Amino acid sequence: MIARSDENNDQMNLITDAIETISSSKSSHEVYCASVIGFDGSIITTSGLPCVVGSLCSIKSVHGEISTGEVVKIHKKSLDIIPHETKFPVQIGNTVTLLQDRQKVEVGPRLLGRVLDGLGNPLDEFPSPNFETTYPLDGVPINPFNRNPITEILDVGIRNINSLLTIGLGQRVGIMAGSGVGKSVLLSMITKSTTADVIVIALIGERGREVASFTKDILNSHSSEKVVIVAVPADRSPLLRIQGAKRATAIAEYFRDQGKNVLLIMDSLTRVAHAQRELGLGLGEQPTSRGYPPSVISLLPNLIERTGTNISATGTITSIYTVLADGDDMNTDPIVDTARAILDGHIVLSREFAQQGVYPAIDVTRSISRLMSDIVDKKDLENAKKLRKLISKYQENKDLIMMGGYAQGQDSDLDMAITTWPSILEFLKQDYNEAVSFIEAQKSISELVGHVQ
Repeated sequence: MIARSDENNDQMNLITDAIETISSSKSSHEVYCASVIGFDGSIITTSGLPCVVGSLCSIKSVHGEISTGEVVKIHKKSLDIIPHETKFPVQIGNTVTLLQDRQKVEVGPRLLGRVLDGLGNPLDEFPSPNFETTYPLDGVPINPFNRNPITEILDVGIRNINSLLTIGLGQRVGIMAGSGVGKSVLLSMITKSTTADVIVIALIGERGREVASFTKDILNSHSSEKVVIVAVPADRSPLLRIQGAKRATAIAEYFRDQGKNVLLIMDSLTRVAHAQRELGLGLGEQPTSRGYPPSVISLLPNLIERTGTNISATGTITSIYTVLADGDDMNTDPIVDTARAILDGHIVLSREFAQQGVYPAIDVTRSISRLMSDIVDKKDLENAKKLRKLISKYQENKDLIMMGGYAQGQDSDLDMAITTWPSILEFLKQDYNEAVSFIEAQKSISELVGHVQ
């Protein structure tokens, strides 16, 4: 990792270059500047500028230090700007320069194998690459009637998912669980085993240690040449965390438009919601369920709907979002409920399975892929239904079985579930370094349930 001082110098150089580019491409009266007239510790108030909400500005201190910020509210004669750097020294009279009316993300094939922060600055030890083009940070709306249907399968290398929760190219899926149940480990397994052409990973609001270890593990694997990582740890500003999520989505959109099948992994959607909650409450929004303001509920679909299939013949974004269920609450948590309603399927991880050493700890009976019936063969779908039935039967009667209150012969389906349960557990388990293709997964489930009527 580069030193903190070097990172700040690189950021100042990038901002200075941007200001010089704007100055050279416009006449002098088109470079708009303002002054800081107030600062409450998190929101900078400046004199007016001709801009829109979301515009990118630079703030220059009296000592020559430069940081960036985003316009979050426009008043009649003033602006509210939130700086990207929470510890940047702000004083009355500091100069504020408008950089971009609508923020753009620099994209290109040289992003592959790189690690960036929420502003696009490199976090690895390599210099910033030269980019070919730019994409809008907030994306471009797509008419849903123009999107291609989802007809092909994405092989993720996980036996459970390939056989019981098959994912299609362009599908949006959530991985939902409480803390410490194995979400990040499952994502790492998928990243190293999937057949996607390009993988874009957004690590939003995670612990710095986990960001470093996850990134090192992925970049040391065989998939490093097709991976882009956008990392914004938990100690960064909420605005920067949201920027990171949007930047990763914009990068995925670029590769999709190049005809690539992209896998976008965002860990986690809940941390993005938490960042928007901090911003919304700071700007005076009224809190609703569990303190989330209305802007949180509007942000999530705007982010998720940018993924999916393209309007051209090729190119898809299959997105996987992790959703943290506070206290393992899958029913009343507003973010879990909102994500479940928007996404095309959800994978629930079971703390009980994790405690039994069954990894990945996927609770098949509470998980679903809404597109599986459209993309797999009838035989494969029937095999999945049979195995789901056996797992459900055993789980429903587990306490009765453990207490010795059930005598075999009373229920043929339950008898089959009890007999097959050891084999089912072996089927559900998968080693971290093991990759099981879609064909191998279908063969395994066919052998497991082939004798079930």
